[in-house]
Amino acid sequence: MDTIKVFMDPHKKRNHKEIFNEANSNQVCILGRKYNISSEIQYNKLLQDIQSRFWFPYRKNFSPIGGTGPTTDSGWGCMLRCGQMMLAEALVCRHLGRSWHWDPAVLDFTCQRILGQFLDKKDACYSLHQIAQCGVSEGKAIGQWFGPNTVAHVLKKLVSFDSWSNMVLHVGMDNVLIIDDVDTVCQTDVISGEPIKSSTWKPLVLVMPLRLGLSELNQSFIEPLKTCFEMQQTLGVIGGKVNHAHYFIGYCGNRLLYLDPHVTLDSVGAQVESTWTDESTFHCSLPEFMSWNKLDPSIGLAFYCHDKAEWRDLCRRFAELTKVNPPLFEVIQKRPTHFPPLELHYGAATANPNLPSPDYYCLDEGNSSQEIDEDFVLL
Repeated sequence: MDTIKVFMDPHKKRNHKEIFNEANSNQVCILGRKYNISSEIQYNKLLQDIQSRFWFPYRKNFSPIGGTGPTTDSGWGCMLRCGQMMLAEALVCRHLGRSWHWDPAVLDFTCQRILGQFLDKKDACYSLHQIAQCGVSEGKAIGQWFGPNTVAHVLKKLVSFDSWSNMVLHVGMDNVLIIDDVDTVCQTDVISGEPIKSSTWKPLVLVMPLRLGLSELNQSFIEPLKTCFEMQQTLGVIGGKVNHAHYFIGYCGNRLLYLDPHVTLDSVGAQVESTWTDESTFHCSLPEFMSWNKLDPSIGLAFYCHDKAEWRDLCRRFAELTKVNPPLFEVIQKRPTHFPPLELHYGAATANPNLPSPDYYCLDEGNSSQEIDEDFVLL
């Protein structure tokens, strides 16, 4: 396979294999796919898989957020970018399939439409502008760092306006996944709030915000996290400490693999999409590596289920995962009586997928215990 020409951060000068060999393993797992890098064919497929993931680094020189706000997210937007990368992976699975690979020599209009949703301009559905301004309703001022929980709830709101993808994003609460809640949100009409026929199922993005330790990762969670990376439904992990968030896409032996948003590039959001064809700065050729014991305990596990069968399969996998002591999170069938009622969020602009005119679309859901990133159950 010819080497794909993609953007490479200037500090990445070493040979690809030299970096992977430092992990002391020939087995690499990337978002549910396993590769044996002792095989040259497998190794090239691994590189192609990594290079096909969307990478959203810091940008500069975009239009001011809110008209008078920041023109760069350098120094504060890393978790917002990680949320974008996670959601872009979900859109790829939704519209192109997990087996899709980016080819810079081919103009893929579906790929471009997905990428257009994340450009740095106010009318792109999942732009930095939309996320930052929608975060105000979660108590985050524009320019303030988000945690995994906050970015998940903001994306939940924005997903409800995306009629093209027509999917739902559900955020687990208090370290608990309630199966009936997911069944409800995936089988409810976003306009009327009425149940839809049982044969209809909206594709699901599931995010489980967790805190797996007080100041450092509880080592007993490493193997369960590896299992999550191996699931076919995985979208990876978003996490990190203040001003240092990453999008984790897999592991190799004793190292985590992640995409790093801490590189600042010029924005392309002002370009006209009909003539815009250069996607090279939205892909990178290599991931970064991190030792497991350096992973910050505040994370968001993410999964994508295209249909009900995939959701049921994921539930079976979770049931096995909860047998580990201590479990990553609890899975129950019905909502406990002491829990607040399930809040369904509907996109009032659902009929208009392009989200024109207003600076941002966000419905204020009021104050909720889910809005505070510090509201985790410590495991």
